[in-house]
Amino acid sequence: MAAVDLPGFMTDLKEHASEHGFHLHDERHFVETYSMRQTFEVDLHPEDACGGPLDLHLALEAEPRTLLAFEDTIMALPDGDLPEDDYHIGLSFNWSLPPLVHGPDLLVLATDMAGIGGTELPIEVSAIDSFFSVTDPSARSLAIVGRIEVSLTQIVTGQEALCGVLDRSKEVSEYLLVRSPVWLDQ
Repeated sequence: MAAVDLPGFMTDLKEHASEHGFHLHDERHFVETYSMRQTFEVDLHPEDACGGPLDLHLALEAEPRTLLAFEDTIMALPDGDLPEDDYHIGLSFNWSLPPLVHGPDLLVLATDMAGIGGTELPIEVSAIDSFFSVTDPSARSLAIVGRIEVSLTQIVTGQEALCGVLDRSKEVSEYLLVRSPVWLDQ
């Protein structure tokens, strides 16, 4: 029997996200056959942006070594005791927009994102300029990613509260939605 119920945690996270104003579209669970690494993915967006252009992709990545070490530690403890908060897995938030006609100033965007995400949801901002044809102007695609570590001990005890993180991700989504018409030339 597994020490951590990751599918149950993801079910709770999806329900929690919907309570924070997100609409869920798709979900996937991958298990790498060679390493047994697991990834749980959920596609969602704010409820008021069902027609686009913003998408949010959540990914929980679990390394088998971390899960096995956590399980070994639990098995070595007396019944009812839990290990120290030393075991974590990654949860990432990836926002995407279609290629932008008028890309934003990346420094201003990164500064604004840092202000919204704070220390609760650190956010990285990057961009790629692509040329579809030599005669076409460049099209800028943004990569906006927030990453946090989720405690396995808190998942087991049901204490992993992601309200603040979900609120921050909603604020990031709303910020991007408000500015996207200018960037997309709509």
